Amino acid sequence: MKSTVLRMLALPRRMKQQILMVADLVALPILLWMVLALRYDMLDPPILPTIPLGWLYVAIFGVAILKVCGVYRAVVRAFDEKFLQDILMAVGIIVGVLFVGVALRWIPMPRSTPFTFGFFIFLWVWASRSVIRRSVRLLVQLQAPVTRVAIYGAGMAGRQTFAALRAAPEYFVVGFFDDDASLVGTTVQGLRVHAGKDFARINQTLEVNEVLIALPSASRTRRREVIERLEPLKIRVRSLPGFTQLVNGQVSISDIHEVDVADLLGRDAVPPSPELMAKDVTGKRVMVTGAGGSIGSELCCQLITAKPSLLILWELTEYALYHIEQELKGIADGVQIVPILGSVLHQERMTNVLRHYQIETVYHAAAYKHVPLVEWNPFEGIVNNSVGTLRSAKSAMAAGVETFVLISTDKAVRPTNVMGASKRLAELSLQALAALPNVKTRFCMVRFGNVLGSSGSVVPLFREQIAKGGPVTVTHPDVTRYFMTIPEASQLVIQAGAMGKGGDVFVLDMGEPVRIVDLARKMINLSGMSSRDGDGDGDIEIRFSGLRPGEKLYEELLIGSNVVTGTEHPRIMRAVEALLPMPVLEQLLDDIHQAAQSYDVVRLKELLAQYVEGYVPDMNITGMMPITL
Repeated sequence: MKSTVLRMLALPRRMKQQILMVADLVALPILLWMVLALRYDMLDPPILPTIPLGWLYVAIFGVAILKVCGVYRAVVRAFDEKFLQDILMAVGIIVGVLFVGVALRWIPMPRSTPFTFGFFIFLWVWASRSVIRRSVRLLVQLQAPVTRVAIYGAGMAGRQTFAALRAAPEYFVVGFFDDDASLVGTTVQGLRVHAGKDFARINQTLEVNEVLIALPSASRTRRREVIERLEPLKIRVRSLPGFTQLVNGQVSISDIHEVDVADLLGRDAVPPSPELMAKDVTGKRVMVTGAGGSIGSELCCQLITAKPSLLILWELTEYALYHIEQELKGIADGVQIVPILGSVLHQERMTNVLRHYQIETVYHAAAYKHVPLVEWNPFEGIVNNSVGTLRSAKSAMAAGVETFVLISTDKAVRPTNVMGASKRLAELSLQALAALPNVKTRFCMVRFGNVLGSSGSVVPLFREQIAKGGPVTVTHPDVTRYFMTIPEASQLVIQAGAMGKGGDVFVLDMGEPVRIVDLARKMINLSGMSSRDGDGDGDIEIRFSGLRPGEKLYEELLIGSNVVTGTEHPRIMRAVEALLPMPVLEQLLDDIHQAAQSYDVVRLKELLAQYVEGYVPDMNITGMMPITL
């Protein structure tokens, strides 16, 4: 029996619809006989048998109306309010037509019969599909283990989530939880709503395997509170995105994902200022270098919403350029997009492009950001990050660009690695250019920490390691990092650039630093497993691998005791820091060029230590193969 049902489930959808239509063709004459038998109180009612094939005509007519009204298009395992509406519409038409036929004496039956018949049809269609759905669900559950799910949030999103999960037999919803006192104790979709604070106690009875947080409109602070309540229970926790990310505001199973790490941080983004977002972008001609990177691509998406007249995508990697171009085409909404393959080192070509398209604003996101890789390839890092920034900035000056914004990093502050030193050298290049007389281009730089989901972020690495069963590798028990979401960082970059006066170093408020080992433990616990250190008890081991080449225990946003001043934005500060005059900077780059000819990494690091404040080099790493500048 079980194998027969499973084979029927594997049939094509069209064939399943045909089976249901045949079942209804058989059932409708029986239902009509039952109605007439009840009406006349006899098993052999005197009506319709006198009309040749009368029972069959009624059955064919009823099935045809059910089909026209879309009853057979509904997925039996997922029928909902729309299915109910389709049945009611079909029954209404059947009853109406039969009643008119009876009233005009075309159909020999009592006037009450169409209404009773319609009620019986509704009961049959609804009950038959319910039986099929429950039977299929039971059989699938017997074939494979079912996941017992609790939905945290009994509002509209929670109800939609429940409806979506009913279509998936591998899930069994056991209850709702909510912090809203007006909902606690009520019943939603036949399930009781429990108080969120009682989850740990009630779960002893419900035996929940997974919790789905259905609070898409809640603040990150609220979501963090919920997550912190659930995390110690070591139950897998997943959630829905915000309503703006849901298609047509409807929830489907594909919308459910792992808990956003941004919710673990619990910091709500400050809404962007429309004036600052628009100042250097709206109606202007804009270029983004490194447009295909994690930060550059999000920056492009944010810029599109501000409606530039033209957006140039400057990218070295072909696939990255293709990918971001295709993504932006779907949201461009009239903005002209021009993809250009090119290197930031090609100063003459960039100058010609900037002049040709009359670019007014440049956001410079092109950089090598992976600390250990740049440490092993130091000259490549210096050339791309420092020399590339200087050449791009000179191209902007030569082409008459109004604003040039460098996306910098907290690793530029007292760096222990070449990557951080190269970014600080890039900052010094812009500061030196801004200090020159008669400079019309506004140069500014925006310094911030790690962004969640970037190519170098630990979050995707931890997810991958957890999925494989571990171990999760953390460099050091005390290592901390600042984190910010990519959209928030991109919006703040655009707003900071609008406040630049020339040579500004803007620092973003990154909130409190996060211990990476704590982040790893939270991610493991929220995946429904427990963590362990060394030989202790737990499902997934946290293994400390040691600091990587050039890595620091903690990052800073300010150099030395330099002070910051506030700006008109609460999350953006302006730092006052020392700079190098252009002659000194150019001499430094010449010396680096000489060191590159012989690939003298020791000399390179000595130069950086001499001119980059706070740089503490690791002389044990001498890099890989040489290049020619």
